[in-house]
Amino acid sequence: MSGGAARRSPGRPPVPLDRIVATALQIVDEEGADALSMRALAQRLGSGTATLYRHFDSRAALVTHVVDRMFGSVDLTSEELAAMGWQQALRKVAHLMFDALGRHRNAARLMVEQSPIGPNAMLVRERCVAVLLDSGFAPGVAAHGYATLARYVLGFAIQVHGHGSAEGSDDAQLSALFKSMDRARFPATATVAGSLPLPLDEEFAFGLDLLLRGLGDLRDEG
Repeated sequence: MSGGAARRSPGRPPVPLDRIVATALQIVDEEGADALSMRALAQRLGSGTATLYRHFDSRAALVTHVVDRMFGSVDLTSEELAAMGWQQALRKVAHLMFDALGRHRNAARLMVEQSPIGPNAMLVRERCVAVLLDSGFAPGVAAHGYATLARYVLGFAIQVHGHGSAEGSDDAQLSALFKSMDRARFPATATVAGSLPLPLDEEFAFGLDLLLRGLGDLRDEG
């Protein structure tokens, strides 16, 4: 352009944060946690990595937002949790977290990379710990109680990862295996073989009940 300074290119238009995080979660859902990178996300958005770095200074910061998006589905107020009583409140939160990870099975790997520290995750922790404190738990027990609950949910969510349409077929093969075991060598297993393998959702509910009962014992001891 003659007679003046060259006009600057307008560059790429900004991308809303919510769309970026939603697209990142979509990549994880479709391709797995390892597929999530700034470059892959920029390509999916039809944008450039510079646009992403306006919002996140690293992949870890992006992961924090993606994980926190899932915690947003645990939408219970402090008043609702308090009205349930501490055991039912924690049971409800655990199931909501487990269901959220069930809808995004690949995302459990992201929670292994870092502790959830986004605003939604912090709010869930705050409300659960508050319920425990208000129910007579010592601060240390309340802190350990919620941390153990969260780890328990994550552990089961990781086990669920990869289970799909073939799960029923796998269970049928395992059931046949248990029933065919030599009773002389494995008498205890043979006795319970009719109940094996246990569905993961039943294991989850049973173990969660044990965890909450044990937590209640700690409160009573205090």
